Amino acid sequence: MNAITVYGAGLAGCEAAWQAASRGVQVCLVEMKPQKMTPAHHAPGFAELVCSNSLRSDSLSNAVGLLKEEMRRLGSLILEAADATRVPAGSALAVDREKFSAFISDRIRSHPLISVEEREADCIDPDEISVIATGPLTSDAMANYIAGELGCPGLHFFDAAAPIVDFSTVNMEIAYFASRYDKGDADYLNCPMTKEQYDIFYEALISAEEAALKEFDKESQKDLKVFEGCMPVEVMAKRGRDTLRYGPLKPVGLVDPRTGKEAYAVVQLRRENREGTMFNLVGFQTHLTFSEQRRVFRLIPGLENAEFLRYGVMHRNTYLSSPGLLEPTYAMKSRPNLFFAGQMTGVEGYIESAGSGLVAGINAAKLALGEAPLVFPEETMIGAMAAYVSRGGLGEFVPMNANFGIIAPLNVRVKGGKAARNERLSERSLEILSAIR
Repeated sequence: MNAITVYGAGLAGCEAAWQAASRGVQVCLVEMKPQKMTPAHHAPGFAELVCSNSLRSDSLSNAVGLLKEEMRRLGSLILEAADATRVPAGSALAVDREKFSAFISDRIRSHPLISVEEREADCIDPDEISVIATGPLTSDAMANYIAGELGCPGLHFFDAAAPIVDFSTVNMEIAYFASRYDKGDADYLNCPMTKEQYDIFYEALISAEEAALKEFDKESQKDLKVFEGCMPVEVMAKRGRDTLRYGPLKPVGLVDPRTGKEAYAVVQLRRENREGTMFNLVGFQTHLTFSEQRRVFRLIPGLENAEFLRYGVMHRNTYLSSPGLLEPTYAMKSRPNLFFAGQMTGVEGYIESAGSGLVAGINAAKLALGEAPLVFPEETMIGAMAAYVSRGGLGEFVPMNANFGIIAPLNVRVKGGKAARNERLSERSLEILSAIR
């Protein structure tokens, strides 16, 4: 039996190490803290929560709530720590950050099969079974090694993604399908605006609150070529009232079949997955706060009740172009003994990162034990995430958080609205998971 080396003691790395050791496999966990700290981290402990102490909803009508319940049932260390250190936060799972990190650090360091090495790694042993979980702020040395020596193309250093909405919440009495000049199939979803509607939207957009930049994001945005190539929609709008109408909101060639006319402006949405459950707002990469995105983008006709499956983001985020590179086990296709986990695989969020670590750790252990790999079904949220990472959606690959748009849809209609449908999806997932050993 081979030992496993895990690089990075964030949520994904700790979960991967725990899952492997829990299956009787010796694990070496390599972490560069406290010898070297990233700009985002300040404490020496493992699994440090940086941006928030909230791990989001616990409800089974919420996608991340389902993911958490799946992970609990699979023996997640991260969920054990969260439940042990939670603080009152309504339906959300919020934790005491210091106690959360201390709980995980203690469990990892006291496990008889886990040893810890405090050092910065800039390469791996190609003959070992390894899990790389060095996070979105991977050191330059390791990032260069991953992109160069490991041959992982498309290692991004700046994440600029547009919001994605749930198609079932789009008002189709206003929106319509069409392609510009009727060229090709009618694949774009179009939200037409009158001049009055555009003016209201424009004023709200240019006055909306932007998210505060961290120092390392400011450094990333100093590269004007990168920044110009993914200009936030609010910055574009501030260049002039009609800039958007000659850019992403250009109405030319888009005739509303119900009026026979072109609108004053048109917001286009493009299919994000093959099933057509998710659509992204074309050209709407943004740095607005999430609450402002929800308020301003709901001013777009047809999106007044839209549910956002992910909000637009712009920040430094080292992640792989994973489709075609990784298996749904998070193993590298060309190097079956090398696994990746965490945000660098293209999952977004603390729980999603830990979930990828859980899958990678299980499968690294199975490889060490000579067992067949475990691919979780796409009817489970943890399996749907792995499938998205390994296969991608339509168009350019962007990081994704847990949402019901990526999970395999039900084959029956459910009465009672979206919440009832999501709860049924969760019931199905947990029924399937109960049969997995």
